[in-house]
Amino acid sequence: MSTVRRAAVVLAAVSALALTACGPTDDDAGGGAGGPSASPTKSATPSAPSASSKPSTTSEPAKPTKPTTPKPPKSSTDPDFDVFPCSTFDVKFTAALAEPTTSSYLLKITNKGTKACRVLGHPVVTFGSLDGQATERGTAPGIEDAIRLDPGESAYAGLMGGANDGKGKTVDSIEMTMNTESDLAQTPLKASTPGLYVSPHKNSVTAWMDNAEDALSL
Repeated sequence: MSTVRRAAVVLAAVSALALTACGPTDDDAGGGAGGPSASPTKSATPSAPSASSKPSTTSEPAKPTKPTTPKPPKSSTDPDFDVFPCSTFDVKFTAALAEPTTSSYLLKITNKGTKACRVLGHPVVTFGSLDGQATERGTAPGIEDAIRLDPGESAYAGLMGGANDGKGKTVDSIEMTMNTESDLAQTPLKASTPGLYVSPHKNSVTAWMDNAEDALSL
Protein backbone atom coordinates (compact mmCIF):
# COMPACT_ATOMS: atom_id res chain seq x y z
CA MET A 1 0.00 0.00 0.00
CA SER A 2 1.27 3.50 -0.70
CA THR A 3 1.94 5.97 2.00
CA VAL A 4 -0.84 8.27 0.90
CA ARG A 5 -3.58 5.58 0.97
CA ARG A 6 -2.49 4.35 4.40
CA ALA A 7 -2.70 7.84 5.78
CA ALA A 8 -6.22 8.19 4.42
CA VAL A 9 -7.43 4.94 6.03
CA VAL A 10 -6.02 5.96 9.42
CA LEU A 11 -7.70 9.35 9.18
CA ALA A 12 -11.06 7.78 8.42
CA ALA A 13 -10.78 5.44 11.37
CA VAL A 14 -9.90 8.27 13.70
CA SER A 15 -12.89 10.29 12.49
CA ALA A 16 -15.25 7.41 13.07
CA LEU A 17 -13.98 6.95 16.62
CA ALA A 18 -14.40 10.64 17.28
CA LEU A 19 -18.02 10.61 16.11
CA THR A 20 -18.80 7.55 18.26
CA ALA A 21 -17.33 9.16 21.36
CA CYS A 22 -19.21 12.44 20.90
CA GLY A 23 -22.72 11.22 19.91
CA PRO A 24 -25.22 9.57 22.24
CA THR A 25 -25.50 5.84 22.05
CA ASP A 26 -28.71 3.90 21.63
CA ASP A 27 -28.31 2.58 25.13
CA ASP A 28 -27.97 6.08 26.54
CA ALA A 29 -30.96 7.43 24.63
CA GLY A 30 -33.46 4.66 25.07
CA GLY A 31 -32.17 2.87 28.09
CA GLY A 32 -31.00 -0.05 26.00
CA ALA A 33 -32.53 -3.42 25.70
CA GLY A 34 -30.52 -4.77 28.57
CA GLY A 35 -30.63 -1.70 30.82
CA PRO A 36 -33.14 -1.15 33.56
CA SER A 37 -36.26 0.65 32.46
CA ALA A 38 -38.05 3.08 34.70
CA SER A 39 -41.65 1.99 35.15
CA PRO A 40 -44.22 4.76 35.49
CA THR A 41 -45.38 5.52 38.98
CA LYS A 42 -48.97 4.34 39.60
CA SER A 43 -51.34 6.91 41.00
CA ALA A 44 -52.51 6.12 44.51
CA THR A 45 -56.07 4.77 44.63
CA PRO A 46 -58.09 6.56 47.33
CA SER A 47 -59.24 4.13 50.01
CA ALA A 48 -62.91 3.95 51.03
CA PRO A 49 -63.68 5.96 54.11
CA SER A 50 -64.09 3.86 57.24
CA ALA A 51 -67.37 3.66 59.10
CA SER A 52 -66.04 5.95 61.78
CA SER A 53 -65.18 8.61 59.22
CA LYS A 54 -68.72 8.81 57.80
CA PRO A 55 -70.48 12.06 58.54
CA SER A 56 -72.99 11.66 61.35
CA THR A 57 -76.65 12.11 60.49
CA THR A 58 -78.94 14.00 62.81
CA SER A 59 -82.41 12.41 63.29
CA GLU A 60 -85.39 14.64 62.68
CA PRO A 61 -87.40 15.66 65.76
CA ALA A 62 -90.60 13.63 66.26
CA LYS A 63 -93.72 15.32 64.98
CA PRO A 64 -96.31 16.12 67.66
CA THR A 65 -99.24 13.67 67.74
CA LYS A 66 -102.65 15.16 67.16
CA PRO A 67 -105.06 14.66 70.08
CA THR A 68 -107.71 12.02 69.42
CA THR A 69 -111.26 13.29 69.56
CA PRO A 70 -113.43 10.84 71.55
CA LYS A 71 -116.27 9.41 69.55
CA PRO A 72 -119.77 9.46 71.02
CA PRO A 73 -120.97 6.05 72.17
CA LYS A 74 -123.06 4.17 69.66
CA SER A 75 -126.72 3.96 70.53
CA SER A 76 -128.16 0.52 71.15
CA THR A 77 -129.98 -1.19 68.30
CA ASP A 78 -132.75 -2.02 70.80
CA PRO A 79 -135.44 0.67 70.34
CA ASP A 80 -136.39 0.23 74.02
CA PHE A 81 -132.86 0.59 75.46
CA ASP A 82 -133.83 3.88 77.17
CA VAL A 83 -137.36 2.81 78.27
CA PHE A 84 -137.51 2.42 82.05
CA PRO A 85 -139.74 0.06 84.07
CA CYS A 86 -143.25 1.28 84.86
CA SER A 87 -143.92 2.29 88.45
CA THR A 88 -147.11 3.33 90.20
CA PHE A 89 -146.18 6.94 89.34
CA ASP A 90 -146.60 6.14 85.62
CA VAL A 91 -149.95 4.30 85.56
CA LYS A 92 -153.53 4.36 86.73
CA PHE A 93 -155.05 1.17 88.15
CA THR A 94 -158.46 -0.49 88.14
CA ALA A 95 -159.91 -3.90 89.09
CA ALA A 96 -163.08 -5.43 87.59
CA LEU A 97 -164.90 -8.57 88.74
CA ALA A 98 -164.34 -11.29 86.11
CA GLU A 99 -165.76 -14.43 87.78
CA PRO A 100 -168.10 -14.02 90.77
CA THR A 101 -168.05 -17.68 91.83
CA THR A 102 -164.29 -17.65 92.30
CA SER A 103 -163.87 -14.00 93.24
CA SER A 104 -161.52 -13.52 90.31
CA TYR A 105 -160.72 -9.97 89.17
CA LEU A 106 -159.21 -8.52 86.03
CA LEU A 107 -156.51 -6.01 86.94
CA LYS A 108 -155.74 -3.25 84.47
CA ILE A 109 -153.07 -0.56 84.31
CA THR A 110 -152.91 2.28 81.77
CA ASN A 111 -149.91 4.49 81.05
CA LYS A 112 -150.97 7.98 82.10
CA GLY A 113 -147.65 9.61 81.32
CA THR A 114 -146.07 11.10 78.21
CA LYS A 115 -143.30 8.52 77.81
CA ALA A 116 -143.27 4.77 77.22
CA CYS A 117 -142.33 2.41 80.07
CA ARG A 118 -141.73 -1.34 80.45
CA VAL A 119 -144.18 -3.54 82.35
CA LEU A 120 -142.13 -6.09 84.27
CA GLY A 121 -143.09 -9.38 85.91
CA HIS A 122 -146.12 -9.76 88.18
CA PRO A 123 -148.01 -7.09 90.07
CA VAL A 124 -147.57 -7.07 93.85
CA VAL A 125 -151.09 -7.32 95.31
CA THR A 126 -152.02 -6.97 98.98
CA PHE A 127 -155.48 -7.35 100.53
CA GLY A 128 -156.56 -4.34 102.52
CA SER A 129 -155.65 -4.71 106.18
CA LEU A 130 -154.80 -8.39 105.87
CA ASP A 131 -151.22 -9.60 106.02
CA GLY A 132 -149.55 -11.24 103.07
CA GLN A 133 -149.90 -10.86 99.34
CA ALA A 134 -151.08 -12.82 96.32
CA THR A 135 -148.70 -15.50 95.14
CA GLU A 136 -147.28 -15.34 91.62
CA ARG A 137 -149.04 -17.53 89.08
CA GLY A 138 -147.08 -18.69 86.04
CA THR A 139 -143.82 -17.24 84.74
CA ALA A 140 -143.18 -13.76 83.45
CA PRO A 141 -141.23 -12.91 80.28
CA GLY A 142 -137.66 -11.66 80.68
CA ILE A 143 -136.86 -7.99 80.68
CA GLU A 144 -135.93 -8.19 76.97
CA ASP A 145 -139.46 -9.35 76.16
CA ALA A 146 -141.28 -7.15 78.66
CA ILE A 147 -144.37 -5.30 77.46
CA ARG A 148 -143.70 -1.80 76.16
CA LEU A 149 -146.47 0.45 77.38
CA ASP A 150 -146.79 3.61 75.32
CA PRO A 151 -148.85 6.55 76.62
CA GLY A 152 -152.54 5.57 76.77
CA GLU A 153 -151.89 1.84 76.33
CA SER A 154 -152.92 -0.81 78.87
CA ALA A 155 -151.70 -4.12 80.30
CA TYR A 156 -153.67 -6.77 82.21
CA ALA A 157 -153.27 -9.35 84.97
CA GLY A 158 -155.67 -11.88 86.50
CA LEU A 159 -156.21 -12.00 90.27
CA MET A 160 -157.55 -15.45 91.05
CA GLY A 161 -159.64 -16.15 94.13
CA GLY A 162 -161.35 -19.29 95.36
CA ALA A 163 -164.55 -20.66 96.77
CA ASN A 164 -165.49 -19.58 100.26
CA ASP A 165 -164.25 -22.43 102.44
CA GLY A 166 -164.91 -20.64 105.71
CA LYS A 167 -161.22 -20.22 106.46
CA GLY A 168 -160.69 -16.86 104.81
CA LYS A 169 -162.01 -13.31 104.97
CA THR A 170 -163.68 -10.88 102.63
CA VAL A 171 -162.09 -7.54 101.70
CA ASP A 172 -163.51 -4.62 99.78
CA SER A 173 -160.27 -3.28 98.29
CA ILE A 174 -156.78 -4.25 97.26
CA GLU A 175 -153.54 -2.35 96.79
CA MET A 176 -151.03 -2.83 93.98
CA THR A 177 -147.40 -1.86 93.35
CA MET A 178 -145.32 -2.52 90.24
CA ASN A 179 -142.28 -4.71 89.90
CA THR A 180 -139.42 -2.39 88.90
CA GLU A 181 -136.50 -4.68 89.79
CA SER A 182 -135.14 -1.83 91.90
CA ASP A 183 -135.51 -0.33 95.35
CA LEU A 184 -137.65 2.51 94.06
CA ALA A 185 -140.15 3.58 96.74
CA GLN A 186 -143.66 3.52 95.29
CA THR A 187 -147.04 4.68 96.47
CA PRO A 188 -149.47 1.70 96.31
CA LEU A 189 -152.47 2.15 94.03
CA LYS A 190 -155.85 1.17 95.47
CA ALA A 191 -158.80 -0.44 93.67
CA SER A 192 -162.26 -1.42 94.85
CA THR A 193 -163.01 -5.18 95.05
CA PRO A 194 -166.36 -5.63 96.78
CA GLY A 195 -166.81 -9.10 98.31
CA LEU A 196 -163.36 -10.38 97.33
CA TYR A 197 -162.82 -13.55 99.30
CA VAL A 198 -159.25 -14.01 100.48
CA SER A 199 -158.40 -17.61 101.29
CA PRO A 200 -155.01 -18.48 102.84
CA HIS A 201 -152.49 -19.41 100.14
CA LYS A 202 -155.16 -19.65 97.42
CA ASN A 203 -155.22 -16.18 95.92
CA SER A 204 -152.74 -15.82 93.05
CA VAL A 205 -151.98 -13.27 90.34
CA THR A 206 -150.70 -13.76 86.79
CA ALA A 207 -147.91 -11.80 85.12
CA TRP A 208 -148.88 -8.71 83.13
CA MET A 209 -150.24 -9.51 79.65
CA ASP A 210 -150.99 -7.32 76.67
CA ASN A 211 -154.61 -8.58 76.49
CA ALA A 212 -157.34 -9.46 78.98
CA GLU A 213 -158.09 -12.93 77.61
CA ASP A 214 -154.58 -14.23 78.26
CA ALA A 215 -154.56 -12.65 81.70
CA LEU A 216 -157.65 -14.62 82.79
CA SER A 217 -156.78 -17.94 81.09
CA LEU A 218 -153.76 -18.88 83.16
